[in-house]
Amino acid sequence: MKILLIGNKGQLGTCIENITKEKSMQNIFYADLPEFDISDENCVKEFLFQIQPELIINCAAYTNVDKAEIEKEKAQLVNVDGVKWIGTYSAQINTKVIHISTDYVYDGTSNKPITEKETTNPLSVYGNSKLQGELMLFATNPNSLIIRTSWLYSHFGNNFVKTMLNLGKQKDTIKVVSDQIGTPTYARDLAATIIKIAQKSETDPKSFVPGIYHYSNEGVCSWYDFAVMIFKMAQINCGVVPIFTKDFPTPAVRPKFSLLDKTLIKEQFDVIIPHWVHSLEDFFRN
Repeated sequence: MKILLIGNKGQLGTCIENITKEKSMQNIFYADLPEFDISDENCVKEFLFQIQPELIINCAAYTNVDKAEIEKEKAQLVNVDGVKWIGTYSAQINTKVIHISTDYVYDGTSNKPITEKETTNPLSVYGNSKLQGELMLFATNPNSLIIRTSWLYSHFGNNFVKTMLNLGKQKDTIKVVSDQIGTPTYARDLAATIIKIAQKSETDPKSFVPGIYHYSNEGVCSWYDFAVMIFKMAQINCGVVPIFTKDFPTPAVRPKFSLLDKTLIKEQFDVIIPHWVHSLEDFFRN
């Protein structure tokens, strides 16, 4: 199967690229800035028509949640227009798409694990742009599979774990929000699941069932719990003080509860998902 990975320089894209190389997978093409610009329609069209992939994995996104409140046009261009162009031109060459989305499409008012049928109601420009991108993709290429994930971290790019490790070495104590609940996602775990879906669809095309799926690690915690565990595993002697969201205002509003129900992806693709604590251990081992 010929696969095009878009956004291979981001943290999830890097993890996917690493796994494809570890598995010595053939016919994998990688696309990212500066050679490939998802916000340039002609670039997207020419790239897709030249490569003619059978499957596109799109990890490219505008992900600066707070900055998006100011840079609305940039978020729109990448997260909505770019996805629309991927959908439009992939459909013309009969290509399947796996696209990555976010828990920020929800408003966080639920008090139980959120299923894919839950009503979406994004609270931020970023969340709204990702939701609009989903809608554009399904409208242009119905043969698409969207995975909503949460609290992504890895050894690459900017993420909460790396921020905590840096702050923990600089400060004696830090304050971390304790009333936002969800589950971290180790990008390498999600990457492995995406590769599994891709490989399974090659041997069994009927296994590729379009729709929306959730993926995060198992378990539940707050950002405060996450920070405490990071310092414990890293053996960093830094105190963590729990605070409320209202005491740490940010330009973009975050969902207070985004615990994702993963039943659908586990059953449809026979996926085993590690607990977030075990995955954080893997992060430090690697």
